[in-house]
Parts: sequence; structure tokens; C-alpha cells
Amino acid sequence: MTLWTAKEAVLATNGKTTGDWVANGLSIDTRSITKGEMFIALKDQRDGHDFVANALAAGASVALVSRVPDGVPEDAPLLIVDDVLNALQDMAQFARARTDAHVIGVTGSVGKTSTKEMLRKALSDCGRVHAAERSFNNHWGVPLTLARMPADTDYAVIEIGMNHPDEIRPLAKLADLDVAIVTNVAAVHMEAFESIEQIAHAKAEIFESLNANTTAIVNCDIPTVSILTDMVTKVDAKLVTFGQNKSADYRILKIEGVGAVTKVIADIDGQERMYEFQAAGDHFAMNALAVLAAGVAVGCDLDKVIRGMAKWTAPVGRGARSVVALNDGQITLIDESYNANPSSMASALAVLGACTPTGRRVAILGEMGELGETELQRHGELADLDSVVNVDIFHLVGPMMKEMYNALPVGKRGVWVNSADDLVGQINALLMAGDTVMVKGSNYTRVSRVVDVIKNISA
Repeated sequence: MTLWTAKEAVLATNGKTTGDWVANGLSIDTRSITKGEMFIALKDQRDGHDFVANALAAGASVALVSRVPDGVPEDAPLLIVDDVLNALQDMAQFARARTDAHVIGVTGSVGKTSTKEMLRKALSDCGRVHAAERSFNNHWGVPLTLARMPADTDYAVIEIGMNHPDEIRPLAKLADLDVAIVTNVAAVHMEAFESIEQIAHAKAEIFESLNANTTAIVNCDIPTVSILTDMVTKVDAKLVTFGQNKSADYRILKIEGVGAVTKVIADIDGQERMYEFQAAGDHFAMNALAVLAAGVAVGCDLDKVIRGMAKWTAPVGRGARSVVALNDGQITLIDESYNANPSSMASALAVLGACTPTGRRVAILGEMGELGETELQRHGELADLDSVVNVDIFHLVGPMMKEMYNALPVGKRGVWVNSADDLVGQINALLMAGDTVMVKGSNYTRVSRVVDVIKNISA
């Protein structure tokens, strides 16, 4: 399928190209590029221009560049622009304008990617859905996702993240959203903010480009909800609320977990409905409620959205479950290793605490990053969570996790180590048949290595 022609790309970017070509996709990574894709030579941790020759040798049909790279002939298939990132943004704007797709934007302190993936599944019975395959939610990820959108897309789901103020605003404007969701507001990225209210104002940026023909979907259970709804009122968008609050338009009445399946009964505009999905966790039930609201907002039949929702399973690193064989039995692994903050830690430990294993409930936790001046306090406070009572033992990773270790009851203290590398060699001795093991931590702690080791115990 042709995604971009040379003529369209030149028109979008005002660039110059050599010859005629078509691109069936866009890539920023020569390790995964496939034949016929455009390679985009972004400058991030490394300069993409250094890899253009490799991309063309791997079958790229053209490279988007700001100069002819060293070792690449001048007659090579190149689209030359003044600035590669700006050109990618121009292509994103062009791709958005050439489609009639309903575009849904998702932000929030936690749950953005799982909500995006829920939307992908839930809308799949309603039409052609386009969404980023990973957490491409930053200043280059959002335009890349938009520029990859086929012209015949019916529904697009754009995840939008931020670490600082003023980051969501331009991305939401670029996406020209029909529906915008804020899943929640929590104490995340506190190094860049003085208060949770400032975080709420930053999240509210997603609503600034909305208008009377668009819809804002807001979690009404959070303390800072008024900051979000004030912005919705200001732009005159339609407001739809979700949560457990009695005032919610989409309201959870009951959540029942049956193994790895969650069944929810909700009041949707005065009508009681049931939906389910293939994952455990009350936080997923909340996100799913926002997904139902978004599906209705873009004109989908609610029954179809509920059927699509039933197919959703938790992604790798965000609650995915697997069974690992041991010589004398098996363990259940809950992989929450993608990232961590106080809110998501609480949700993950609640899931673990609600499990009914034949053996122990084991938590392997890495540090939480970007918490600012209160980081040590917030690590220690994890020991005060109600769900800690139901977890049998904690193995903790990272200097700041010593705070939680010291605050735990002595009987729940497993091992504390400085790094994930210090833990992987001990895994066999720390686990027993019948255990349910949950692994979670911020990305920089690399506790995903622990997940990999556990999965390969029986290999």
C-alpha cells in the first residue's frame, strides 16, 4: 500500500527530491526498517544522517534528510528539507488534513498506552483503526504517528505525553482532535512541577484546541477535576465525565475480577451495561470506561465497542500475565516492568494483593523516577498502602527503595539490592512453585531484565 508519493511529500514539506518514488511506510530505525519505507533521519540521541546509507542498503525507498549524508551519492533517493523534525510535522499536518478519520487523543499521568491499546481493540469492529505501535507520545512520536496514518483511516488514536509544561499543547493542536481524554492526574514528573495542580493545568492543554464540535472526556474522581473541566468550558467543547462519582456520565457500579478477566457493570447515561476485558485491575476498568465514552463520541455503536473491548489483553510490561514452568510446578508472572510512579505502583500492588495463588504473592519493585524533592518520602510511603498486607514478600531494587525496605514489616522484607543486575543472579533462589510474582519499576531501573530472567527459568 502506498502511504506517501514523492509528489505528496514535496507538497507537504516544500522539500526537494531526486527522481520519483513511493513509500509504503515511515521508519526512524534501520534495525527494523523494511523494504519500501521512507527513512527519517531525525537527530535525537544520535544523528539519523549517519544511518542513511544503511537504510538505503536495507531497502528504504527514500530518506528524509536536511543534507546529503557522507557516503551517500547525490543522486540517491533523498527528500531534502531545511529541518527533518519540522518536515515530519508538516507531513503529519498533511496526513491529518487528507483523511476523514475521527482522531482521539489520550493523555494522563498513568494509563495512556493501555488506554490507546484498548481503543485500538474496542474500535476494531467499527472501522479501520490507526494507532502507534509503541509509546510514541512525544515531540517526534506524535507527528510520526500522524504521518503514518493512511488516508482511508476511520479512527486514529494518538497518545500524547509530557514531562514539562507546554509540551501537550502543540501536539494536540497538530493532531486536530475530535475527542480528547484525560485518564487521570497524579504526582508524576514532579521534578518539573511544584504541585499536582500544575500537572493538571499541563494535562488540560489537550483541550485548548477543541471547539463546540468536539468532545472532552474527563475522570471526575480526581481532586483536580475542576482545572480540567474549566478548560473544557472555556473552549465550549462537549464534556463527558467518567468514574465512580455519582455525578459521572459513565459511572462504574461494580468491578469483579475472575482470574485474569475483569467484568464491570456501569451506568452509562442512565442505562446499566456490562463490559469485560482480558486483564486484572480496577485502574483498567476506569480506563475502559473512558474508551466506551470515546467510542460513542466518534459515532460508534456501543455494543460493537463493548464487543471489541472484550478482546483486549494487557500489553507487555503493563500487566501482561504468563505462566512459567519450574521443575516442581509453575509460577504466574505479572509483568508491570514498563514504568512506575506512586499511582501505578498502588494499582499494581492492589492487583497482586487480590490474587489467589496456591503459593505466595511476591513483589519485585524497582525505584520510581522524576519525583522531585519528596522522592525518598514517596518510596517509604509505599509500605503504607493497604494492599501491602496481602503481599507476602517484597524484593526491592535501587537506593531509594531502601526507604520502603526499612518501612516494611520485618516479615515482608525479602532482599534489597542496589541494581537489577544484582538481583538477576538470585532469582532462582527467591521464587517457589505456586508463587504469583509481580515485577514493576521505572524504566531506568531495568527491572525488565528480571522479567526476562524469570521467563527463561524453564528454558
